[in-house]
Amino acid sequence: MRIAFAGTPGFAAIALEAILAAGHVVPLVLTQPDRPAGRGMVLQASPVKQLAQKHGTPVHQPEKLRTEEARQPLVDCAPDVLVVAAYGLILPQAVLDVPRLGCLNIHASLLPRWRGAAPIHRAIEAGDAETGITIMQMDAGLDTGPMLLEARLPILESDTTGSLHDKLAVLGGEQIVLALARLEAGSLAATPQPAEGATYAAKIGKAEAELDWRLDARELGRKVRAFDPFPGASARLGANTIKIWGARPAAGEGQPGSVLAVDADGILVACGRGALLLTRLQKPGGKRLAAADFLRGFPLAPGDRFSPADGGET
Repeated sequence: MRIAFAGTPGFAAIALEAILAAGHVVPLVLTQPDRPAGRGMVLQASPVKQLAQKHGTPVHQPEKLRTEEARQPLVDCAPDVLVVAAYGLILPQAVLDVPRLGCLNIHASLLPRWRGAAPIHRAIEAGDAETGITIMQMDAGLDTGPMLLEARLPILESDTTGSLHDKLAVLGGEQIVLALARLEAGSLAATPQPAEGATYAAKIGKAEAELDWRLDARELGRKVRAFDPFPGASARLGANTIKIWGARPAAGEGQPGSVLAVDADGILVACGRGALLLTRLQKPGGKRLAAADFLRGFPLAPGDRFSPADGGET
């Protein structure tokens, strides 16, 4: 089939690669405009654009799709289907109406749970036991369209957003190829999303990064995993903001934020319930280090105390 594709980051690029490998014709790729990135803030093409150029596929990069002019390349390529994965733009109804067989979205959750921008982060943060990929028929709502395919994946206690993202990206590529094959064969059935169980995965903000030591250690451990690689969990110690990249709940009690013990295994910090063993940290301007290496350049001792997240008393 003729498959137009809309996506921007690496998650979407893996899906596009799978579609191309399956032999579908891709007459057009939509992706976000090049953005400045890196220390030099040099304009960089998205992973999807880089892949499309590698395959010689035409690329269109509109800021928005609200005008006929912006939509015209999509209309001209006359796609059977538009596949959307982490595109980053709202698709107006005029876009949804272009493909002969509609628009399919690759969503990284088990809908209707975690509709929205950050389903992987929120699933880990909430302590969900599993997540997955839902292929859905797009409508004008936010991830509210009928479900076409679903594949489940357990969330391991070792999973971060980064590791789970990579597994879901591969699963998403597999599922969209399967969905397209069934669509072409006329055997793809749609199931309306149930009204119950819907949750919204709000975009992750940098303000969420700072750990509140008054919370349960298990909850804080999940936040550390959920915020890796972005925005990175953090804690303030004096004038320094320390990034925390590895942590696990442990036995211990004390004033929330106070350091209970320090050894080669990590830094044990009291929480509202239990304690959190910090195993991988990063000081300002430094690299991610195992706790033993971190402590050589940033010594800590029992009795030291991390500041409360809101600047108040813990």
